[in-house]
Amino acid sequence: MPLAPHRVVILVYDGVKLLDVAGPAEVFAEANRLGADYRVALVSTNGADVASSIGIRVAVDGDPTSEPAPDTFVVPGGDIYPRTPVTRDLVEAAGALAVRSARVASVCSGAFVLGAAGLLDGKRATTHWKVAGELAARCPKTRVEPDSIYVRDGTTYTSAGVSAGIDLALALLEEDHGPDLSRDVARALVVYLQRAGGQSQFSAPLQGPPPRSPALRSVVDLVRGDPGGNHSLDELARHLNLSSRHLTRLFREEMSTTPARYVESIRFDIAKALLDQGHTATRAAALAGFPGYESLRRVFARELSISPAAYQRRFGTARRA
Repeated sequence: MPLAPHRVVILVYDGVKLLDVAGPAEVFAEANRLGADYRVALVSTNGADVASSIGIRVAVDGDPTSEPAPDTFVVPGGDIYPRTPVTRDLVEAAGALAVRSARVASVCSGAFVLGAAGLLDGKRATTHWKVAGELAARCPKTRVEPDSIYVRDGTTYTSAGVSAGIDLALALLEEDHGPDLSRDVARALVVYLQRAGGQSQFSAPLQGPPPRSPALRSVVDLVRGDPGGNHSLDELARHLNLSSRHLTRLFREEMSTTPARYVESIRFDIAKALLDQGHTATRAAALAGFPGYESLRRVFARELSISPAAYQRRFGTARRA
């Protein structure tokens, strides 16, 4: 007996990011060419076509009540969220579809729609690295993992920014049909089956609000001004006219880290920027204040799961030799 078709419903709205819709849909379409049977339908809150974030109109198949119960329900992201509150009709549509679905997923800022509908309460989730802090603020019952490419918590899946929707769709495909088909689809689409590293490899240096304490803000200025200087705990405390114990407590309470690890994170961001500018890894390590290349390599391995050279190949230039 042939397997029943797997129904995927994608909820779109004005301002939706087109790649968030097309990326996962293309994964399922490519899987169909290789023997799977996914039926993808696009719906809007009222059944009317919508305008994407780049102005291209997206034709829909109906409203949330016009489709059979989905096996997979997906909410793509859009620049409109989190700039504005999620509209009531979108929250209600997401809630109605989720209750009928076997599994629920979001791409990028689509997590804000799931969160507004209460579908992320008590769960782990992720979203684009730029707005992960805002998702955590809006959804205090959700444990936001800002460095994940995608997160699965039970039957709820959330993914990072834009192209991570492809990563998520490949993971869903592997869950349904195993790694062989998922690998074949990844090869056909010329994408990684599993990316090395998390979102931190894409993020800009020192994202997030600066420290509240003037003393901790001074540490940033001090290290950036002289990355290779002596920034030991005792030296920082002496420079700031604080005790080592008090400075350590400030870092722990406000930054949830140690002075040494924070100094290292600043140097790490400097090194990433230097690699982006074309410096060699050895030169970037020296200019950023690391004792040598090996120290920088260990930090890259821990933070990004890739080497400085691999990072530079990905982000140093778009030109090919």
